[in-house]
Amino acid sequence: MTTTDSDFGLIGLAVMGQNLALNVESRGFQVSVFNRTTRVTHDFMAQHPGKRLLACETLQQFVQSLARPRKVQLMVQAGAAVDAVIEQLIPLLEPGDIIIDGGNSLYTDTERRDAHLGSKGLRFVGAGISGGEEGARKGPSIMPGGSASTWAAIKPIYEAIAARVDGEPCVVHIGPGGAGHFVKMVHNGIEYGDMQLICEAYALLRAAGMPTAEVARVFDTWNQGDLQSYLIEITARALEQVDPETGKPLVDVILDKAGQKGTGRWTLISAAENAVVISTINAAVEARVLSSMHALRQVAATQLAGPEGALTIDHQALVAMVHDALYASKVISYTQGLDLMRTMGEKKNWGLDLGAIASIWRGGCIIRARFLERITEVYHADPGLANLALAPYFCELLGRVQQPWRQVVALAVSQGIPVPAFSASLAYYDSLRSARLPANLLQAQRDFFGAHTYERVDKPAGQWFHTQWPEVID
Repeated sequence: MTTTDSDFGLIGLAVMGQNLALNVESRGFQVSVFNRTTRVTHDFMAQHPGKRLLACETLQQFVQSLARPRKVQLMVQAGAAVDAVIEQLIPLLEPGDIIIDGGNSLYTDTERRDAHLGSKGLRFVGAGISGGEEGARKGPSIMPGGSASTWAAIKPIYEAIAARVDGEPCVVHIGPGGAGHFVKMVHNGIEYGDMQLICEAYALLRAAGMPTAEVARVFDTWNQGDLQSYLIEITARALEQVDPETGKPLVDVILDKAGQKGTGRWTLISAAENAVVISTINAAVEARVLSSMHALRQVAATQLAGPEGALTIDHQALVAMVHDALYASKVISYTQGLDLMRTMGEKKNWGLDLGAIASIWRGGCIIRARFLERITEVYHADPGLANLALAPYFCELLGRVQQPWRQVVALAVSQGIPVPAFSASLAYYDSLRSARLPANLLQAQRDFFGAHTYERVDKPAGQWFHTQWPEVID
């Protein structure tokens, strides 16, 4: 039975919004719902009779139905749609009311909206939500940003609806302003890297002649061990699926043309702006772009020479090598993403707790994985850790598996099998462990053509030198 005052309001009844509303309601809260298309609201209510859901046909009715301070969550498309709904809500709300953007908004948009609403006495939260449709319904990982006092007001609801691991909710106050959406953006970047690495592992096993069903069993076995993760699990399930129309494995009839919604690209832009290397994530984004160039690739495949991309190797040996290469590369992908968060957190004074962030990623979210337990432990032991790869556990791990990792990359390159994310991960590892890189020559080049100066190894740091280079005659 509904009452006149709802505990929570949700605008936007696409699949994620519907599932989130049902999740909140199932935890003992009354939820008011509104959708721009009234028919969608009516259909939603008809499908869920007897719930503590209050359907509203106008925004005025919606706002009036909420207990104060009002808590209004938007689940609408990122960008202009968010701004449009906010502007419609502003004249209807009262000082102290809270608007929550639960979509994948760019963090700079969140900061702009936070300042705008703050000037009007309203509170704003940018909450990253991971877990897809199932997570929204059963318990996602939630990354809310905003003021501490605003977090305190929404904390009971968010802790109730979040996934739980070891009894702890997979939600924590990330930090002020756009911190929540920034962390969700990087989470998605890591997700890009993770997915591409899994696809490259699949490609290598198939190149060795392993049937799709056998590859599915490999991923299923990996999911029982240290590679256990949601993405590994769904990969096994996807590879098992048979197309009813052709009788072939479904993945074999899916066009190899990947899509993307922008969070990976945003992550690359942020990394470039903050001088942070995220080469694995970059390789993953570029791999999606190259996949989308499907027509060009069909032409190039008939004109560009190279190996056939077939591997002649014992399957059991290959599986073991690819397992290690995948594990090592996944560690590097997380290393790079966490480095970007650490750098940006320090720059913005967000006070990001990387251990707590890794902890809430253990359940509900798309990148949940067993080894996040290790990452959580590492950052709890050393909150100021400069780079995840330097933590004793991961340092030992990367050293132990580097030989099969190198073998996999070398084998793929020699046979013309593209493994951009594996290769980028290994190159990052080798660059990171190199006490001296060929950037000395690069600095000489820069000074030669642009008088950009350079430092010397035999002089104190911070002293700059310039050479009168010989004139080049064309």
